[in-house]
Amino acid sequence: MLVYHTSDQRFEVPDVLHSRNALDFGKGFYVTRLREQAVAYADRFLKVGSDAILHVFDFVPNTELKIKKFDAYDEEWLDFVCSCRSGNDDYMQYDIIEGGVANDKVYRTVDLYMTGIYNKEQALQKLVYETPNNQLCFITQKAIDKCLKLVEHNILKHG
Repeated sequence: MLVYHTSDQRFEVPDVLHSRNALDFGKGFYVTRLREQAVAYADRFLKVGSDAILHVFDFVPNTELKIKKFDAYDEEWLDFVCSCRSGNDDYMQYDIIEGGVANDKVYRTVDLYMTGIYNKEQALQKLVYETPNNQLCFITQKAIDKCLKLVEHNILKHG
């Protein structure tokens, strides 16, 4: 199955070293099953005058790896994302984590919950109406090496 990653940098082999900390599922290499989501992400580079590179990978799951999957924006997902965004390293027990992205609308709810403006019930009531999009976070280099093979690069030009 194909998965996608958009960046302003072209590379042949992804790694976990160049990731930011405190993201939805922790530090790792993020891809999506949704091409349109990856293309939409390119706007953040194109708007500032940079080209964006859409990397296309063949993803072959490996049963030897420890994989966590969230199927909904539910209490478990909310607790996990808040923990990761707070800098905790609970995510390190997995090789790959898959679930919904805290996009702008979802992130606002998560942020209001994390700052105490919403309690958990209020946050979950808001999240229940959201349809999860998709992200896979490769936590370990082993997971990348075993599961991802670069298929092609597509340059998305600004202007």
